Amino acid sequence: MTDKRQTVGTARTQGQAAESARTQGQATGTARTQAARRAMYFRMITASFARRFSRMVVALLAIIVGATVLSGLVTIYYDMPRQMGMQFRSYGANMILVPSDSAQGGMTRADIDQALAQVSNDELVGVSTYHYENCTINASPLVVAGADLEATRATSPYWYVTGEWPDEPGEVLVGLVEADFFSLEVGDTVTITHTLVASDDGRSALEESSVDFVVSGLLDTGGSEEEYFFISNDDMARLTQAEPSYNIAELSIQADAERLEALSEAISQEVPNVTPQLVKRLTTSETTVLTKLQALVFLVTVVVLALTMICVATTMTAVVTERRREIGLRKALGASDKSIVLEFMGEGLLQGALGGLIGAGLGFGFAQLVSTNVFNSSITFRPLLIPITVLAALVVTGLACALPVRNATTVDPALVLKGE
Repeated sequence: MTDKRQTVGTARTQGQAAESARTQGQATGTARTQAARRAMYFRMITASFARRFSRMVVALLAIIVGATVLSGLVTIYYDMPRQMGMQFRSYGANMILVPSDSAQGGMTRADIDQALAQVSNDELVGVSTYHYENCTINASPLVVAGADLEATRATSPYWYVTGEWPDEPGEVLVGLVEADFFSLEVGDTVTITHTLVASDDGRSALEESSVDFVVSGLLDTGGSEEEYFFISNDDMARLTQAEPSYNIAELSIQADAERLEALSEAISQEVPNVTPQLVKRLTTSETTVLTKLQALVFLVTVVVLALTMICVATTMTAVVTERRREIGLRKALGASDKSIVLEFMGEGLLQGALGGLIGAGLGFGFAQLVSTNVFNSSITFRPLLIPITVLAALVVTGLACALPVRNATTVDPALVLKGE
């Protein structure tokens, strides 16, 4: 009895092993069949592409052009705010800090630093501070501005200076209006006098402080800056014999209008002695120009993609027309509409993928060329645009092939094979 049970168990084990081997063999055979079908499908597509090389190249070039324009203009579209911000910064500051009603005697350096803490280092292009004092030259009144002149060069690059910017103690930058009034030229020496208020035993007395300055340059801006004398903060402290407080601070910030509004609100809440003011003519102009340029870029991109779709659709329609007899013969031999659709769509999508890859690379070169010639600066490479461009090329090609492929499935084998 025991031997009989062992024999039955062995038989069952062998049967299960055989069944497992058959299942594994079927799975292997199915995988090989599917791999063979995929290989055959790919060979059919590439062979069809090779036989109609001239027509397919026209469609491929159209896809490459469309993908290049798409990749390039999208890169420019997303990099344009940074580029436009850099260009508008050459027109001066876009935020001004002035003392609030609670500030006594102007803003201190600590107040300005506290306001600057609300702005990130990546956003801040430059900040220049100004301290104005009424002075005289030979009893003739004038206004002298103490400033961080090195910072002023960053925030006001549009200032045109004949001569040199002051970089040594005792040098002064004179506006053209004042230079004409006082008959000053570069290299002249001028004595500036400031009246001091001193206190002696509770009684006030007037004293004067005079400092000799050498005119290092003449300032031409076309604005009110031409009506001032500009000296360094150290020279202003020497002239007034006091630590300067600041009447105004100009900030050049690389940010859009919404971000500037947020920064202004934050500074108002965090710094009680400072009142921020936006330069509306700059922020509004920047927003308007940027919006219009981005709308133009979007419109051009849509038009180019539409033309690409028309070109691909026309080419695929011509290919389907040429292959009507082949399609009719295949359908007469039993080919399904699905196999015909897969073949033609495969040809189109192969072109779309290839054109998208090539166009993505050329698009960055196109964007770099435009940025260099228009904005005089390089553009930022965005790796994410490569898959986006390929996907867009596939979508455009798929839509363009939809109508010609539909026409291919409506071919009547009997009519085509009779020559009608």
